[in-house]
Amino acid sequence: MKIVILDGYTINPGDLTWEGLEALGELTVYDRTPAEEVAERCSGAQLVLTNKAKVSGDTIKKLPDLKYIGELATGYDNIDIKEAAFRNIPVCNVPGYSTMSVAQLTWALILELVCKTSQRSGEVYDGAWVKSKDFCFGHAGLFELQGKKLGLIGLGQIGSAVAAIGQAFGMEIIANVRNPQKYTIPGVRFVSREECFREGDIVSLHSPLTDETRQMVNAALLSTMKPSAMLINTARGALINEKDLADALNNNRIAGAALDVLSSEPPVKDNPMFTAKNCIITPHIAWATIEARQRLLGESIENIKAFLNGKPRNVVNKI
Repeated sequence: MKIVILDGYTINPGDLTWEGLEALGELTVYDRTPAEEVAERCSGAQLVLTNKAKVSGDTIKKLPDLKYIGELATGYDNIDIKEAAFRNIPVCNVPGYSTMSVAQLTWALILELVCKTSQRSGEVYDGAWVKSKDFCFGHAGLFELQGKKLGLIGLGQIGSAVAAIGQAFGMEIIANVRNPQKYTIPGVRFVSREECFREGDIVSLHSPLTDETRQMVNAALLSTMKPSAMLINTARGALINEKDLADALNNNRIAGAALDVLSSEPPVKDNPMFTAKNCIITPHIAWATIEARQRLLGESIENIKAFLNGKPRNVVNKI
């Protein structure tokens, strides 16, 4: 059984072990795979695992030995699941492995926007406190979260964890989901997407990237937000029209944004978010705690074992 990992470095930069996968077959791990080399590197493999490397329909057609595709993540928009299903190849992802890690960074970004800790620390190290006429400085813009509205777009495992933390801060939680009747979360009020953006003091995105949600955050939706409102994205960069968001920030139509994801990754150097005011950007690290990566690898191994036993689990395409 030949197993190929197309982009293993982000999952395991050296602090985890591949032993569990090596026990299942002949394992080849590539740190990174350029798009033009995906088909060649997968040739002859029965099992292919990918994190962000694209496994297109054309690639799948060139791989007659391929029996299984493992998504080393929760989102699977980098795989042509329809072509895989047509060829009776299950695509299996790993849901829920990073829930608390993503929720943790979401709140780190919110608190950084609200409390401005790194900005104030930088000012202190630049000598502003030494030169201050008063015992403290930097009051402007600080506010409490208690009593404010947290708007959530999506309320899956991550959104629910973010909501629970928001409730611990004493915030009112509003959420936009496709089927509100499926949720039984005390204290959450379900509203339309437009209401969520209009009412939210902080709006956080936790929805998957689909044709419907792609660039859903655009100039029209941003124009409905409060001037004091802030936008958080730890989901998918392409949920946002980045030029529209940059314009909203630079023209003070909203107060701030914090993004762990961008529309293309790595981003191009002239991405409009790099020149936007009051914007924090982190390099897609919300999922990447060592605990989350350990769970991801462990669950990926269990997915393969289930497939080999004839009972595949976490299948995202209908076979």
